[in-house]
Amino acid sequence: MEEHVGREVGSGAVTLHQVTGGNGVRLAVRTAGPPGAPSIVLLHGWAQSGAAFAAQLADPTLTAEYRLAAPDLRGHGYSDVPDPDGGYSDPEAWADDVAAVIDLVGKPVVLVGWSYGGAVITDYLRVFGEDDLAGIVFASAAVEVGRDRPGAGPGTAMRSVVPYVNLEDLDAATRGFTEFVRGMAEGHLPGELSQRIVGDALRVPWQVRRAMFRRDFDSSGVLQRITVPTLVAHGELDAVVDPSVAQYTVGKIPGARLRWFPKTGHMPFAERTEEFDAMLLEFAGQVLE
Repeated sequence: MEEHVGREVGSGAVTLHQVTGGNGVRLAVRTAGPPGAPSIVLLHGWAQSGAAFAAQLADPTLTAEYRLAAPDLRGHGYSDVPDPDGGYSDPEAWADDVAAVIDLVGKPVVLVGWSYGGAVITDYLRVFGEDDLAGIVFASAAVEVGRDRPGAGPGTAMRSVVPYVNLEDLDAATRGFTEFVRGMAEGHLPGELSQRIVGDALRVPWQVRRAMFRRDFDSSGVLQRITVPTLVAHGELDAVVDPSVAQYTVGKIPGARLRWFPKTGHMPFAERTEEFDAMLLEFAGQVLE
């Protein structure tokens, strides 16, 4: 895998890299924390970017002990945007993308998957297994994609906007994502963050957004084979990935632990940052040291 160290971002605490993932797709990766430190890889959700984890990348306690990496998934953010046939339905392409990020920061890692990022973790496990992982955190995460899949379980906010957010029409997509953000965090997000979420979503081509939802796969067997420590963290009020998905996930993974975030929607790491980061710090300390 290639690595190109790019410019520093913001205060200089975060550095932007480029790695080559599946099918030659170039992926942008934000990192923070000392090179060579035990690593945590943060995988964002559908129609977002690694910037979703800005609070974690800026956390002085986390980044003093661990190297954090937050890639932009293929078709998102600063990463390449292959056409709708460019690997979005291919678990090997997604798995190769994650492997490229792991190669950048060093193994073993803790993989954290938020929303669709949880499904990407199952792609990685399907192809490469868990040998290079120290632990897994599913954060308000889906683990499957497809109609009536129990590991997908779209909540009310997701179901209400699906007819609009995957359309080419700008007005329809903008209205859809605006309502989506209002429903995803129960009003707990500041306006600046809410607008960034909408902007990141609209930046992803509608064909890519649609292609990712056209997948259909079961992950029950993959989950049942997980042996590394696994934490399932979910907002009790999540209206994007229904809380029943957390129950399904923890029920499939031997020994997995379930952590609920009360009065929290789809973004526990943004709505309850201090609590989420403390949880992540504790979990990483148990499995990486």
